[in-house]
Amino acid sequence: MRSIGRPLNIMEVVSRRLLLRLFLLTAGLMRMAVFALASVPGLSLRGKLTRSADRKPALEVSGGKLVYLEGDAATTGVLNDQRVWGTDFEAIGHFNSPDHFEIDPIHTRSMFVHKEGKRLMITYWCDVCYIRTYTPGTCVCCQKYTDLDLRESDEP
Repeated sequence: MRSIGRPLNIMEVVSRRLLLRLFLLTAGLMRMAVFALASVPGLSLRGKLTRSADRKPALEVSGGKLVYLEGDAATTGVLNDQRVWGTDFEAIGHFNSPDHFEIDPIHTRSMFVHKEGKRLMITYWCDVCYIRTYTPGTCVCCQKYTDLDLRESDEP
């Protein structure tokens, strides 16, 4: 801080400007890194959707190995839906450990069923109100239990 009567030190001004530029450059690089990491697609894991001995959702992958599946509340709702148990199931997410796989949040559409050579999105449909949801439960309008409706995905 410059006091009254003290001459302006050109090195103080240059140092402040240099620090400001360095800060802005670092902040910009951090922002670019966050956006780059956010756009990295998750890992795909495919197998038979089943239950473990302790009744937790799991995927039986090659060799009969079980990988426990975890996710947000809506994702867990899909995993606990008996109508998708035993299907050829694909989940997108990441491993927390070699036998625990966390599925990406429900809004990213990270769960699919493969049937007759097609990759189908898991959705739920109320045929009374024509309302589609992505987790099982009662219709928000009429309270009828929604039907499982596997649909072809627009995504590759």
